[in-house]
Amino acid sequence: MNKVILVGRLTRDPEVRYTQTGKAVASFSIAVNTGFGDNKRADFVPIVVWDKLAEICGNNLTKGRNVLVEGRLQISEYEKDGQKRRTTEVVAQNVEFLESKQAVSGNTNAASTSTSPAKSGYDVSSFGTEVFPEEEIPF
Repeated sequence: MNKVILVGRLTRDPEVRYTQTGKAVASFSIAVNTGFGDNKRADFVPIVVWDKLAEICGNNLTKGRNVLVEGRLQISEYEKDGQKRRTTEVVAQNVEFLESKQAVSGNTNAASTSTSPAKSGYDVSSFGTEVFPEEEIPF
């Protein structure tokens, strides 16, 4: 079984690209806090999201946003300049937005704990308006 669940803050805005076949792919990284006291540190984890979920993340997530990512760990090997290299990333199947856009931008009227899942199954019935204003609902 290969399953990863992480909670962290985006370290940069998602970058959305399209493959030659038109599939959307978004990449971003999150900072995940680990340890306590003097041993507290952050791990920076690269995240890759595909298809409609990639577009949703690209349109709604920004640097500093708190998210929960559920997916699988993927380790790739390649060769560059005669040296073997390895990359590790999480391929996300589900992404939950753990706070509203207004909470991140400092709007004191927004609830900082509202949640809005963006799942690969596209269960849009639970998306909040803070994630998708009415004119941007993805269906």
